[in-house]
Amino acid sequence: MMQNKFSFNQSSVNLEVIGLPDYSNNENKDQISIISQWKLSMTDQPLIEGKVEHLRPIMNAFYIYSNLLIKNETPIYESKLIDIKADNLHTHNIVLKSSKPNVKPLTLKIGNSLLSDTINCFDQLNESSNVIIKKTGSNNIPKKARFGLSNKLKFFNFIMPPIISICSLILFSSTFIYFYNPVEDIEKNELINPK
Repeated sequence: MMQNKFSFNQSSVNLEVIGLPDYSNNENKDQISIISQWKLSMTDQPLIEGKVEHLRPIMNAFYIYSNLLIKNETPIYESKLIDIKADNLHTHNIVLKSSKPNVKPLTLKIGNSLLSDTINCFDQLNESSNVIIKKTGSNNIPKKARFGLSNKLKFFNFIMPPIISICSLILFSSTFIYFYNPVEDIEKNELINPK
């Protein structure tokens, strides 16, 4: 049976996913949901390849690390499979650890452009309708990283309407106070009810 192959490219990075559709779920013959292999190639760097159980943790590592960079927090990520930390503002050290015994870790130094291109390829893969990545095991994303942009937007959307309402009420009330003149009120009362 012929395997399907899809490539996701961004400038200096190419992500290739190879696999088969899951016919038991009536999937299209051109889809991939049973990933047999993936390859990530970066310009001037060794080829990175692995099994499906390595793909999701490596993608999560890149996402968490880049999230820490954006938030100006200490950019460091460590796990059983991959370590990423900043060498300086422009260089990032990546250590990929093999799950096979007696295999030395692969060490890479990449710049901001390669990091950005890699994340773009992962984004393309996540948004692709041709490749379905099944979630495996537990999601080991730290709670600190989980409170991302979507949760902040939910909080913002929850808190903003009451704040806008209170500010509007204060502004509206203050206009009445500004235009209200108690001296005129006393004069009107004296004209209506003379002593």
